[in-house]
Amino acid sequence: MRVPRYHHLLLGLLLAATPAALAQKTKIKVKKAAASAASALPQVSAADIEQRITALLGQMTLEEKIGQLNQYSGREVTGPASNRKNDLLNSIRAGQVGSMLNVKGVADTRLIQAEALKSRLKIPLLFSLDVIHGYQTVFPIPLGEAASWDLAAIRESAHVAAREAAASGIHWTFAPMVDVGRDPRWGRVMEGAGEDTYLGSQIARARVLGFQGEKLGGTDAIMACAKHFAAYGAAVAGREYNVVDVSEQQLWQVYLPPFKAAADAGVATFMNSFNTLNGIPATGSRYLQRDILKGQWQYPGFVVSDWGSIGEMVPWGYATDKADAARKALAAGSDMDMESDAYHTTLAQSVKDGKADQALLDDAVRRILRKKFELGLFDDPYRFSDEKREKQVLNDPQHRVAARDIARKSVVLLKNDNHALPLAQPRSIALIGPLAKAKRDLAGSWVVLADTAQITSVHEGLTKRAGKNTQVRYAKGCEVQGDSRAGFAAAVEAAKASDVVVLCVGETWDMSGEAKSRTDIGLPGVQTELFQVLKATGKPVVVILMAGRPLVFNQIADQADAILYGWWPGSEGGHALADVLFGDYNPAGKLPSTFPRSLGQVPISYQLYNTGRPVTKPGDIRYKSAYIDSPNTPRYAFGHGLSYTSFKYDGLKLSQPTMAAGQTVQLQCTVTNTGKVAGEEVVQLYLRDLVASVARPLKELKDFQKISLKPGETKTLTFTIDQDKLAFYNAKLEWVAEPGDFQLMIGSASDDIRLESKLTLQ
Repeated sequence: MRVPRYHHLLLGLLLAATPAALAQKTKIKVKKAAASAASALPQVSAADIEQRITALLGQMTLEEKIGQLNQYSGREVTGPASNRKNDLLNSIRAGQVGSMLNVKGVADTRLIQAEALKSRLKIPLLFSLDVIHGYQTVFPIPLGEAASWDLAAIRESAHVAAREAAASGIHWTFAPMVDVGRDPRWGRVMEGAGEDTYLGSQIARARVLGFQGEKLGGTDAIMACAKHFAAYGAAVAGREYNVVDVSEQQLWQVYLPPFKAAADAGVATFMNSFNTLNGIPATGSRYLQRDILKGQWQYPGFVVSDWGSIGEMVPWGYATDKADAARKALAAGSDMDMESDAYHTTLAQSVKDGKADQALLDDAVRRILRKKFELGLFDDPYRFSDEKREKQVLNDPQHRVAARDIARKSVVLLKNDNHALPLAQPRSIALIGPLAKAKRDLAGSWVVLADTAQITSVHEGLTKRAGKNTQVRYAKGCEVQGDSRAGFAAAVEAAKASDVVVLCVGETWDMSGEAKSRTDIGLPGVQTELFQVLKATGKPVVVILMAGRPLVFNQIADQADAILYGWWPGSEGGHALADVLFGDYNPAGKLPSTFPRSLGQVPISYQLYNTGRPVTKPGDIRYKSAYIDSPNTPRYAFGHGLSYTSFKYDGLKLSQPTMAAGQTVQLQCTVTNTGKVAGEEVVQLYLRDLVASVARPLKELKDFQKISLKPGETKTLTFTIDQDKLAFYNAKLEWVAEPGDFQLMIGSASDDIRLESKLTLQ
């Protein structure tokens, strides 16, 4: 999806030119709210819904069927302009539109729905929106939330977003993005869960259940959409909309499992991706959409194209024109056309000419209608459009509490030399940096309501927490981008006059996200130089980095006294970071992505292979798989994250050293908080298949548990090892667990393994 600009509703332009529609607007009365914001539908069996769909299909004309497959935006958008039809409103009234996106708010969604109900069969519209990490309440970016490794908190974040969106008339979000991303040059890494297949799969499930609840139909939930199907995170060179070239084994092993997890969680829709796979645009890939998704996985939901991706098969060179693209997309399994206008303008003639399959068209319509029935829109088209509920939900103060909680849990303590953090109550703090007073930047990319008044800056959060007895001296120092050093002198003066420096640097909100690929992932502008002059003062320097991707910041990593990675933390970011700085919250975040030492290591992942010539000891790189100018190891490894306390791992026990096919074994260990403050720890289980029919990574995450321990407290953890944890896709793409030896590893990070054992599968 392309980022919407929040300007004028297209509908407003259309209504302004339609006196009758203006008159209609004054006649629409708001329907009373249901007894509960989470009101569920009466129990209707799946068989009853299918009977109603069949009956409705029997009444629909060819044009009305194709109408359900069309989605249009109701707002101005960035990117390539779409050919906006002047008669969109008439198309809605004629039943030739199935969904609208970028329309929000009870008043507008209710108004447009009323126009759809003037159609012959009165089929309601679906209203959709990119609710990526919050609606009015902005949560940390998804990559930041993934750093919490807290599935319950991530699910709650999605639920709050869904509750607000649903109260504003929205039925459907284009989230979660479940692409595995191992190239931080790609701007959309901010929108996913990082580099790991297992962690990504668990987070995909949590987000789907958060958005949708256990079942569609509640008015505090919306349909979710697993995107981008598939392997978009492997775009060549990290460049947006580019080709993807991965092996079938890697596709199935690494990139498909999070999509399968979303499907198993009941995700309502899928979105195909912009990239090619095996030389075929994903929108036109029968292999992805029919063979795998709707075939092997028996997926009952529908597939929506990404913005204009059906029409884009023409410049790809895969379709001759829009009509050819529409035929190929439908045949491949793309059910809804987002903004290409290809189905609307060409598909009817293709069906009449016998060039497009009527049965495939009917199947696509059935899938879309099914979701409208499951949402209860046929029984009450306005059930998501209640002004009283909208006002009530959008003003719920508990949503800000949830945002602060997940923001704190997302912060990763990368470094903490000499216990620089938490801050003892200093007499004075120099708060410096281009992001110290930033508000819009803290919300990050993909924000629905970018109201800066609703965002707490670091300056506001820190000043409030520091209190009257601590002086906070602010200096901007420099901009995020540009080469002006005019603010350095004031920053140095503030630092010299203070006990400690807190430096806020990173990216602006529009430097990561869709179409924000970068060839240089270093800290932009002169921000590193600003750090250097502040460090030269001799004062302790605590650095807060805020960005939408992993960055390279070697000098800061080497010389800073402490480093917090705050991502883009959302509405409550300033308060959350102040909580961590002063120790009101003990950071427990763990990196969901590897942070490289340099761009030359990209793409990078902890799932390294041994190769035929591995580096076996430091410095021994002659004719080995190594760089001559850098270690192979990253700056910060996947799973890394420090705490204000310390944890001891001990007592490893394996219930039995061998396992027969179909059996399970239990792996136990104890973890003790050996520090002076309470803290949380993410205990990570990794596995290595020592010898297999295809080369396997040195380690793969297979499970984790997040625990909370008081000082001196010990907990015993149990991990169950089953055959599925030992299995992989072999060269024939068979899911197999091969007999042999497996190394089991428990640690605090992928590069911090504390306990090891061996298991033999017989």
